[in-house]
Amino acid sequence: MNQIQPDYPIRGFCGFVHLFLVLHASTGRLRHLVRLFPRRECPSVCLSLLATQRPRGSASFARSLSEKPNWDYHAEVQAFSHRLHENFSLDLLKTAFVNSCYIKAEEARRQGLGLDKEAVALNLQDNTKLSEQGESFSRSYLTQCFEGAYPNLPAKGIGALVDFLNSQELVSYVAQNLSIQDLTLCAEFPVPPNVLQRTFFAVIGALLDSSGPEKTGIFVRDFLIPQLIGKDLFEIWEVINPMGLLVEELTKRNISSPEPRITRQSGVNTVLPVYFVGLYCDKKIIAEGPGETLLAAEEEAARVALRKLYGYTENRRPWDYSKPKQGWAVEKAISSN
Repeated sequence: MNQIQPDYPIRGFCGFVHLFLVLHASTGRLRHLVRLFPRRECPSVCLSLLATQRPRGSASFARSLSEKPNWDYHAEVQAFSHRLHENFSLDLLKTAFVNSCYIKAEEARRQGLGLDKEAVALNLQDNTKLSEQGESFSRSYLTQCFEGAYPNLPAKGIGALVDFLNSQELVSYVAQNLSIQDLTLCAEFPVPPNVLQRTFFAVIGALLDSSGPEKTGIFVRDFLIPQLIGKDLFEIWEVINPMGLLVEELTKRNISSPEPRITRQSGVNTVLPVYFVGLYCDKKIIAEGPGETLLAAEEEAARVALRKLYGYTENRRPWDYSKPKQGWAVEKAISSN
C-alpha cells in the first residue's frame, strides 16, 4: 500500500516537537527547548504552551543564592572581601550582613517548631551599630570632600549632595551592583531597599573598624561620588527661587543686582516659542538661558549664573580620584563622627 505523504513534511516534525514539548513542560525546560526552533516552524499549540509558563523574573522563581546546593557562606564572604580588594575582619563583615529582621524571623521559625528556649535563641549580633557608624562616617566624609571641592557652594547645596548620595534609592542600587543582596541575611527575598541600604552602611562600618578611616574614605569616594556623573546640581538641589538666590549671592560679593534682557527669540507666534534671556551686571553679561516663556528663560539664566558662581558647571574639572593626602578630610570625618 502506498502511504499518504503529508503536504508539508515539516508538519510531522512539528507534531513530534509538540509532543516532546508537552511531555517535558513540567520539567521547566520548555522555554529553552522552543528557542531551538524558529517561530515559523513552531505550531500555535506550542506557543500557547509558552504563554502558560511563568517568566523567570516572577516572584516564584526569585530565590536567594544561599538556597542553592553547595553554597559555602564563609567562602562567599571571603570572596566578597577579595573582590573589593579590601581587608575586612571576617567576623565584622559577617556581622554587617546580619539584619535584625532575620534574627526575629529565624527565632520565630524555631519557636514554631517547638524547640526549647535555649535552642530558639540565636547567638548572633545584628548590624545596627555598624550601620549607624558607617552612615555617620559616610555623611561626614562626603561633607568634607564637597566643602573642599566646592568652597563657594552653600551648606544647603552640600547637604543636598550628601543626602542624594546617601539616599535609599542610590545606596540600594550600589549595593545591588556589589551583590550585597546575595550575602544579606534578611527575613524576605528579594531584599527590600531599606535593608540593602542599612547593610551597605554596615559594610562601611565594618571596613572602618577593620582597615581604618583612610581606606574607608577611599571606599566611600570610589563607589558613591561617581554617581554624580551626568547629574545637574539643580536636579539634586531643588531651588524654588533661583533669581532670589542669585541676588543674595551677588550681594555677598558686592556685585549689583542682575538685569534680565531678551537676547534672542524664535517662534513667538507659534505654539512652541523659545526665548533666550541674558543677565547683565554692570553692562556685562554673566549668564544666558533658554525657556518656553520669559519667566522660565530668566530662571534658567539664573541657574546658569549660580552654577558658575559655585563652580559646578557642566564642563567642570573631573573629580580627582588619585590617592588622597594623609589625614585630609579623613581626620575631620572622624572628629565629626
